Amino acid sequence: MVVSYNRLWKLLIDKGITKTEMRKKTGISTGVLAKMGKDKPVAMDSLAKIATALECGLDDVVEIKQEREVSRE
Repeated sequence: MVVSYNRLWKLLIDKGITKTEMRKKTGISTGVLAKMGKDKPVAMDSLAKIATALECGLDDVVEIKQEREVSRE
C-alpha cells in the first residue's frame, strides 16, 4: 500500500493555507505533519481532524494506491 497526501497539499494551496497554519488549526503534531510530508501512514483521527477543519472529505486529504505487482514472466 502506498499513501499519498498530494491532494491535501493541493487543497492547502487552493485555500491559501500553509502547512503550519493547517497544523495549528487541526491540532496535529509536528511529527504527524513530518510523516505526511514523507507520504507515511498516519492515524485516522489525525486525518479526521484535518478533514473536519478544512471542511472536506477524507478522499480530499489522502489517496491510497496499490503497489505495483511484480510481473511473473
